[in-house]
Amino acid sequence: MSRQFLLAIALLLWSTAASAGQSEPQGDYWYIQTSAYTRHWSPDPEHNNQQRLIGIERVYSDGLLWGGATFKNSFNQRSYYGYVGKVWEHERFPLHAKLSAGLIHGYKGEYKDKIPLNHLGVAPVIIPGIGAHWGPVAAEFVVLGAAAGMVNVGLRF
Repeated sequence: MSRQFLLAIALLLWSTAASAGQSEPQGDYWYIQTSAYTRHWSPDPEHNNQQRLIGIERVYSDGLLWGGATFKNSFNQRSYYGYVGKVWEHERFPLHAKLSAGLIHGYKGEYKDKIPLNHLGVAPVIIPGIGAHWGPVAAEFVVLGAAAGMVNVGLRF
């Protein structure tokens, strides 16, 4: 992603947080997010490090969640992730751990075998992450299997 795009996202999130009065969601909330940075563990000139992820999830007060995202995969193909999961909020600090599990669609053609169990064009995945939030603004680091790590930023409302 270009620096200008990241700056625009940061300004949008900051202005939204300021207008929301820095209040945190009480109970259930929505979380909208985008990717800010990706790093493949084994860089390859073929790899795309600009995922252009847009995702939304619903998080309930007991930590259960569901969501969906669309993104450009490592081979620049439009892909989709539908999932369920759980988030564990720290009791004293604005930190959390998250685990989601679901299905990814979008690895096609010569890249269909780059993701395990993609026999019918849809593959099961488990994605762990850790994050923090400052009022409604949040950031997470997620591990994308043996392939990469990604930093996402978003807004909780």
